[in-house]
Amino acid sequence: MRSVKVLDSWALLAYFEKEAGCDQVTRLLKEAAEEEKDLLISVINWGEVLYVIEGRHGKEKRDAIDHLMNQMHLEVVDADKELTREAARIKADEKLHYADCFAAALANTRKATFVTGDKDFKRIESQLKILWLR
Repeated sequence: MRSVKVLDSWALLAYFEKEAGCDQVTRLLKEAAEEEKDLLISVINWGEVLYVIEGRHGKEKRDAIDHLMNQMHLEVVDADKELTREAARIKADEKLHYADCFAAALANTRKATFVTGDKDFKRIESQLKILWLR
């Protein structure tokens, strides 16, 4: 049985921008569609994807990416108290960017494999099961 996977915004941006790791994310998205199982992303990281795309390419591209993400097997997980508390703990302990803390917190709370290529997560890789994108 396939383990639950949490995508960092880095993973989706690599996919949409055709950067390093794009092929791996494409495979994960294809597997999710075939198995009809959603990949997870926190609402904070989902928003991060949208603002980065808008900043790089404008509102029309942001809207197109938003529409595309809605078609994917991607569950956007709201930031409730439990998730926010875990993100705050990670921020206090590890000094990661706050948005990154939500991605790591979601992986921790769901006991999921964390999918990223962001080297900032090297400092907490002993705390997470990470699938590194290359």
